Amino acid sequence: MEKFKRLKNEGNDFVKAGDYEEAANKYSECMKLNTEECTVYTNRALCYLKLYKYEEAKRDCDHVLQLEDSNIKAFYRRALAYKGLQVRKRNMAGI
Repeated sequence: MEKFKRLKNEGNDFVKAGDYEEAANKYSECMKLNTEECTVYTNRALCYLKLYKYEEAKRDCDHVLQLEDSNIKAFYRRALAYKGLQVRKRNMAGI
C-alpha cells in the first residue's frame, strides 16, 4: 500500500508540472497494485484528455462507472472524451 501511495503522489506531482505522459505512466503502475481504486483511473483519464487520447480516457471512465455508478468525475471526464471524439470525427470528415 505504501508503494501505491508513493506512485499516486508522484503521478499527482507530474500532473501539477504538466507532464501528463509521465503522470499517466505512474497511475498505470498504481493500477497494477490496485485495480479497484477509482481515483487513479479518473486521474489517468484526465491525463489522457490532456494528451488528446480520448478513447483511452473514455475506457478509464467506463471502468470507474462499473465500480462506482455515480462517480461525478468519471461522468464529467467521459463526457469530455466523447466531445473530443466527436470533434476528431468532424475534423476527419472535413479532410
